[in-house]
Amino acid sequence: MSDIDAPHGDLTLRTLAMPADVNVNGDIFGGWVLSQMDIAAGITAGMRARGRVTTVALDAMKFIRPVKVGDVLCVYTDVARVGRTSMGISVEAWVLRDRLGAREKVTEAIFTFVAIDPDGRPRPVPEDDTPDS
Repeated sequence: MSDIDAPHGDLTLRTLAMPADVNVNGDIFGGWVLSQMDIAAGITAGMRARGRVTTVALDAMKFIRPVKVGDVLCVYTDVARVGRTSMGISVEAWVLRDRLGAREKVTEAIFTFVAIDPDGRPRPVPEDDTPDS
C-alpha cells in the first residue's frame, strides 16, 4: 500500500468522528480508528468467505495523520490474499476534513481473518468469490 492521491479498494464504511471519541490532545483515539477498520475488514472478509470470520492478526499498521472531530472517516478495503482458511484484507482509512474538506489518508493496515464454522473452528474459504444464488 502506498500514500497516493486516491483510495485503493472499495468504500466499505463511512462514519463521522465525534467528540466522545477524542483523547486528551483533542484528536480521535487511534483505537477508535482501528475498530472502524476492523469492522470494515470484517465485512469484506465475511463476504469473501461467505460466512463467519474472525480477526487473527493485524500487520504493518501505521498512523500517517491524526483524525479530528468533525472528520468523515472513510474506510476502503480490498482482498489482498486468500489462503486455505485465511484471508488478508488490505485496509486504508481516509478522512474528509470537516465533513467536506480535503481528502487525506490517515492510516493503513493488513488485517488477517480466518473463516470459521458455527463451532468456531477454521473452515476452508470458498474457491471463488461469486456468491451462491
